[in-house]
Amino acid sequence: MRRILIVFGLTAATMLFIFHSADWYATNSALPRYCNNPDETVAIVRKILTSDTPVENQKKRPFIIAAKLIFLVPQEDGETVEQYIPRLRNRISETCGTTY
Repeated sequence: MRRILIVFGLTAATMLFIFHSADWYATNSALPRYCNNPDETVAIVRKILTSDTPVENQKKRPFIIAAKLIFLVPQEDGETVEQYIPRLRNRISETCGTTY
């Protein structure tokens, strides 16, 4: 029984470390990349979430970059796009230190 508790404790500690590290990376390395033109990126994110074919005949690179932002700041369960977009904007603003 003691071994199971030790393994459980180590696993829990490892998972907490991984989640904390991922959040640190998102805040300090990945999200600051979106500070240059956040309005355009948020508009693309909205288009990705609401359109069946968001790219159509446009360049794919901006959509790939915006999709990475969806991974870094995921939508919460039951959160609508109208609730998610302001939360996404706030997260970018907090990271960049400005208001958009």
